[in-house]
Amino acid sequence: MSVSRRLAQVGVLGWTIVVPMLLGLFLGRWIDRLLGTHAMFTAALLLLGTGLGLWSAWRWMHRQ
Repeated sequence: MSVSRRLAQVGVLGWTIVVPMLLGLFLGRWIDRLLGTHAMFTAALLLLGTGLGLWSAWRWMHRQ
């Protein structure tokens, strides 16, 4: 397998983890501002997004 293909796979893997984290972060911040809570939903949804991203990356790696 070529170096460029390996780098592309690493990039996809990174985005697979980062995108759910960012979605959880932005959604949590929005809910916290809406409800007036400090960081309760931000922390919870960031952890949920991280878990979802890692699980998704793990599944993707085992399919390759």
